[in-house]
Parts: sequence; structure tokens; C-alpha cells
Amino acid sequence: MTTSDDAPARAAASPWAGGWHGSATRRTSPNQAMRPVPPASVDLIVLHSISLPSGEFGTGAVQQLFMNTLDWDAHPSYQSIRGQRVSAHFFIQRSGALWQFVDCDLRAWHAGRSSYRGRGECNDDSIGIELEGLEGLYFEPAQYRTLVTLCRDIALRYPIEHVAGHEHVAPGRKQDPGAGFDWAQLQHALDWPRCRFPPDACSAVR
Repeated sequence: MTTSDDAPARAAASPWAGGWHGSATRRTSPNQAMRPVPPASVDLIVLHSISLPSGEFGTGAVQQLFMNTLDWDAHPSYQSIRGQRVSAHFFIQRSGALWQFVDCDLRAWHAGRSSYRGRGECNDDSIGIELEGLEGLYFEPAQYRTLVTLCRDIALRYPIEHVAGHEHVAPGRKQDPGAGFDWAQLQHALDWPRCRFPPDACSAVR
């Protein structure tokens, strides 16, 4: 039987401090907003891939992008995204290191024009996770380990019913995380029902 003496232990074991994850390096992006009122259920995790410059890892440029401190003239490829104001709730580096830029109770700017599970504007009721990588290429085992733990922790606080890629919520406009992402591995590690994953990904899911 649970007693009142168990409450401090349960609180101490929680990975959350409000909408901030305790294991993440915290940086507060200015690119955020309140979720709509009344709020829809935050029941979707959207997975992305990102690298700046494209195909280069560990440069710190992704963090700078989310903080609006990226030097647009530091690389020619940045001209195509010059002035963009974007963010994600989380960023997972190739090493598995976890960063958080937006309180999960708030709206991050990661999905753009999007629609999924019969609802549009996925930023309103989703949590965005960026994986350091290049769409179509593989991701590191350390990233999957961090991602699995993070998804489980998110599901402790939010009623997650769906996990999708940017390519699924914005088809034709986005292609990340791409064919190199192992949906089967994620589903198997989480042991979540297949129906929580995109139909086209489920064909490869055990």
C-alpha cells in the first residue's frame, strides 16, 4: 500500500521540473509561445533531423539557430535559412547528449505547416525532438538510447498516443528524419503499440 511517506521518493524520482527535463542541458529559446487556450491534448511527439552546416556534426550551430545567435555569414549554406526563427523542445546530439530549448508546456516552433491524426497546426499540441543527423542517413546508438528514455519520460507527463516524423506531419514539404531512421528499433525498445507509429513506418515495425 502506498503511504504518504512515499510521496517525497516519487517526487525525487521524477525526471521533470515543470515542463523541463532534469537530464537536459537547458537553454531557453526566444522562439516559443503559449499553447492555444483551451489547450488540445499534447499527445504527439514529432521527430526531426538537423545538422548545420548540412552533414556536419558537433558544430554548435544548431544550438545557435534555436537561440537566434547563429552567424548567418559563417557558412554559405546558411543563406537559405537566413532570418528563420525556429526551435524544438529537445535536441539530441550524435553523442546522445540531450539539450532542451523550450518548456514542454509551451509551444515550440518546429513543425511549421502540418497536419496529423486529423488535426492541423501540430506545433499547438506536440513535442518536437531534433536528432543531430542528415535525412536518409543513419543515427547513432547513443541517440536511440537517449530518445527512448526521453520518450518514456515524456509519456509520464503527457498523454502521448502518437509518434511521427516531420515527413509524416508535413508530407511533400519535409523528408526528415528520413529513411535512415529505424522506426522498428524505436517501437521495439519502447514496446508501445504499433498504432502509435506512422502507417508507412509500421510496415517495417515488429
